[in-house]
Amino acid sequence: MVGNRLVLLTLALLAGCGGDKGGSPATDDSDRDLQRPAVDASAPLNDRGSKTAAKPSTRPATKSAAKSVSGVLSSGTAISAKFDAGISSRTHKAGQKLTGTVSSDVKDKNGRVIIPAGSKVSLTIAAIHESENKRDKTGKLVLTPISVVIAGRSYPLKGSATALDRTLKDRKTNAGDLAKVGAGAGAGALLGTAVSGGSTKGAVIGGVAGAAVGTQRAIETQDRDVVVPTGSRLKVTLGAPFRRGV
Repeated sequence: MVGNRLVLLTLALLAGCGGDKGGSPATDDSDRDLQRPAVDASAPLNDRGSKTAAKPSTRPATKSAAKSVSGVLSSGTAISAKFDAGISSRTHKAGQKLTGTVSSDVKDKNGRVIIPAGSKVSLTIAAIHESENKRDKTGKLVLTPISVVIAGRSYPLKGSATALDRTLKDRKTNAGDLAKVGAGAGAGALLGTAVSGGSTKGAVIGGVAGAAVGTQRAIETQDRDVVVPTGSRLKVTLGAPFRRGV
């Protein structure tokens, strides 16, 4: 009896020791497995985040600087355009307003379009006058640019404008031209009378000669109008830098 109890007690002790040894390692292993991934995964994620955040900080400054430089046309830049309507010194006066249409894109030194084709240029006639003699090949026409309208917004222009295709057109004979002929004939008749001693023949000859001189004088001084055809070329040259707001 006593022997059986000792055997059972011994077996129970051995079973209890074996259970403790098998359970404790499992608990220790699971604790270590749960802790290691959390520590190892956090380090590389933080490193990537800091590198990515540093890149965008430098790029916006570079783009804004490029815009401010490329939005300017330097003094002396030429703008090619065409007149929307014709001009004539017979009908137009100083102070009248004119318009033209930009015929090709105007770009800055970086190749950016500052004034696109189709923009409207406004001008004023500073001075206009017909030609009064044959030696004058151009007459007088002075144009001043005022502004250019781009996408509905108006920008001031400073500089000069030139009508590249202007011509001179003879006016029809008028009272002034006939007066020149008559004055020449009268002066010739008086001169012929004086030279011939007051004879009628001398007056006639002198009058004919004087009329010829008067006619030549009328031809040489005949008024010719300055004419600029509709759609002809207009050149605007900037006299100061032109800046377009972005």
